[in-house]
Amino acid sequence: MRQQHKTFQAIEVGDGGDGRWAAHARALWQEMEGLLTEEGRTPEGADRVRALFRAHMPELVPVLDRLAGQLDRPEAEVFLTHAALRPFSQACTQIGQNGTLLRNYDLRPDQCEGTIVSSCFLRPVIGMQDMLWGLLDGMNDAGLAISLTWGGRSVYGRGFAILILVRYLLETCDTVDEAVDRLRSLPVAVPQNLTLVDPKKAMTVFVGPDMPPTVASDACAANHQHLPVTDEQERAMRTQERLRAIRAASADVAAMLKPPLYRSVDEQGTVTLYTAHYRPAEGLVTYYWPGESWQQSFGDFTPGTRTVTLGRAS
Repeated sequence: MRQQHKTFQAIEVGDGGDGRWAAHARALWQEMEGLLTEEGRTPEGADRVRALFRAHMPELVPVLDRLAGQLDRPEAEVFLTHAALRPFSQACTQIGQNGTLLRNYDLRPDQCEGTIVSSCFLRPVIGMQDMLWGLLDGMNDAGLAISLTWGGRSVYGRGFAILILVRYLLETCDTVDEAVDRLRSLPVAVPQNLTLVDPKKAMTVFVGPDMPPTVASDACAANHQHLPVTDEQERAMRTQERLRAIRAASADVAAMLKPPLYRSVDEQGTVTLYTAHYRPAEGLVTYYWPGESWQQSFGDFTPGTRTVTLGRAS
């Protein structure tokens, strides 16, 4: 079995205005700017995405301005709207239950930023950052946690990358119901599944550019939504198999570190990059890899780095 290594880092960035976030973002900018769409590079496209961001996420406009000013790159503001990014997909599995959120994030190691960020843009938030300030998963100080998986459908529309919507919901919402209600007015570019947890409720919601937010039958998600899964899709992603497995295992960390939920390196180089176990009411998250874990919390956030072995199931 081929194994790989990846280094994860944990950083604190405060409100994004003191240079810590910018120092991290500048180091990534060269590879990030290549993800902008051609439309986003035009004056008309830039105007459109700025207006879209201001219309739908007004609370984050001062943060966007602060971060773009700190980054000081010509296309920084357009990139940071996350409304002009090339589509991307990932294969993940997640479950919300009894006030906890448990998820596996699967992707090629070189396509994941691997940065755990503690921020206070509008409020305290901890999460796994991607695309400079978007979030793959995270929690806030109100006890709300959210994570994403790709919806498994090749549809694309005008709207936001799901990463910035996870950030926005955690920055502005206290509960699952509030976040789901807010989702109904937010355009999303690619079909995605969100699992949301607070101390009283857990829910998975299907979203996409061609459908209204739709509540799933339970608080579990893999990489399909309401449509039947083709044989080809199942062979490639094993999405139904993983969904059955996580429903049977429930919120069990040990099960997430074993097949079929834990994915060793496949033909495309996809592997389970990390398992995240959020306990948002306690302000705690623990990241797991086979034989290793790293806990972070609002009360005790520890910057640093960890180099872990991937592709080795427990």
